[in-house]
Amino acid sequence: MKITRRTLLATAAATGVGAGSLAAGAPAQAAPLSGGVKAPRLVPGDRVRVIATAGVPDTRLARGIEILQSFGLVVETGTHVYDKYGYLAGTDEARLADLNAAFTDEGVKGVFAARGGYGTQRIIDGLDLTAVRRSPRVFVGFSDLTALSGRLWNRARLTSFYGPMINWTDSRTGPVEIESLRSALMTTDPIVLTPDPAEPSATVVVPGRATGTLLGGNLTMLQTSIGTADLPALRGAILLFEDTDESPYSYDRMLTQLRRSGALDQISGIAIGQFTNAPVSAGQWTAAEAVLDRVGDLGVPVLGGLRVGHGNGQLTVPLGSMATIDTTTATLTVEAGVS
Repeated sequence: MKITRRTLLATAAATGVGAGSLAAGAPAQAAPLSGGVKAPRLVPGDRVRVIATAGVPDTRLARGIEILQSFGLVVETGTHVYDKYGYLAGTDEARLADLNAAFTDEGVKGVFAARGGYGTQRIIDGLDLTAVRRSPRVFVGFSDLTALSGRLWNRARLTSFYGPMINWTDSRTGPVEIESLRSALMTTDPIVLTPDPAEPSATVVVPGRATGTLLGGNLTMLQTSIGTADLPALRGAILLFEDTDESPYSYDRMLTQLRRSGALDQISGIAIGQFTNAPVSAGQWTAAEAVLDRVGDLGVPVLGGLRVGHGNGQLTVPLGSMATIDTTTATLTVEAGVS
């Protein structure tokens, strides 16, 4: 059997806390925390650390490190970043040690994910939240790292960044995307995203305007976080989601489970990123059509087509900052994620 992210997550879900356990008393969402924390913006000379909490990075990591260095940052790598344990970047103990070391070292001002894939959920419960609260710092990652972003928000109210991994591919993320990452981490300018008509999700639109905290990430990871401390409480939030290599019915199933869990009951709006490599079959719904069917009746504005996620031209946005979605101007405007 081919090992995919889907089969790995399905196996993990079968042995972890699932939606069925909610009836036994596990909360569907973490209780909202008061206040929010933004780490200081990065400046040239800051030390930053690249760690691998999930899959194994490859030779492309050198290019990502080069880009961070071009920002004037002093780049370190975790002790175990090049380890390999099956399909993971080292044992759970090794990956967790690098994660906690990155958030414990007072001199480290930013933490960057080397690569996604699968594995962060296996170690997230061991995160040293005391260190996170004591010394907030920038964190950047996406996809599988949605679990870490959610935990940082739920338990430390820390704003993080949904942006490219340091295992960098220039053909996917070029000069515009490099500047998007730099500006998000090193300035306090607001971030404005507009739909790209070429994105498959661009047709998912429900008119309206709303303001709320931008939260979310990868849809698969949000769905598999139901019943854990990783799924953000979305009351009053603008939900951001994207995914890759998923069929239309998978988007339907994941959104249906989120709806049934109550996670979407009181959201303010929905911002949709990239539907990367979603198959299209003649006579059947596309991913966009399936998603519109699942979110179009929630009574909130929806704006699709944003270049956030696994596709070409991936831009960087903060999770945990106030944002406004406006379908009239076709914009998602997000406050800076750093102070």
